[in-house]
Amino acid sequence: MADNLCRTFRLGEIEVEVREGDITRVDTEAITNAANSRLFMGAGVAGAIKKAGGSAVEEEAVSKGPIPVGSAIETTAGNLPYRYVLHGAVMGPDLRTSAELIAETTRSCLSLADSLALRSLALPAFGTGVGGFSMTECGRIMAEAVRAFAAQKPVSLKRIVFVLWGEKAYNEFLSGAQAVLGG
Repeated sequence: MADNLCRTFRLGEIEVEVREGDITRVDTEAITNAANSRLFMGAGVAGAIKKAGGSAVEEEAVSKGPIPVGSAIETTAGNLPYRYVLHGAVMGPDLRTSAELIAETTRSCLSLADSLALRSLALPAFGTGVGGFSMTECGRIMAEAVRAFAAQKPVSLKRIVFVLWGEKAYNEFLSGAQAVLGG
């Protein structure tokens, strides 16, 4: 893994990064889990967060669930050095998602981060693991949600980092995000 692939964009007062790496090691105040509505943490991003953060993250998440698909909640970060882990429910028990759910979940996570007075947040590519959604299309959809959020003049959030695992995922997500963010 390269862990040094990074592109930075600017949307008003918000810096948006697309980077390759491990979401549990990114330098932000909080990270986001691509969750299911019941908030059980299995494999992929959820598994990495649970492994690094400990079972307290999942225990608190499950105690707050189930939540509507498209919404988000915050929990402790357990053993991780973050203020919170945000859990965006991008799919229900059927493990299916859509462009609309990815957009709605992204908006919910950004709004929650801003309401928690976070200055920085890391997000994975929603729905591209078990959900099977296209990485490139996900990049476009999530970048559009961030662009709309930035236009609302948020109070606290100043840095949003999309973190992709592996060079192939990075390149595909960046291709979609770049179409929206420019450059």
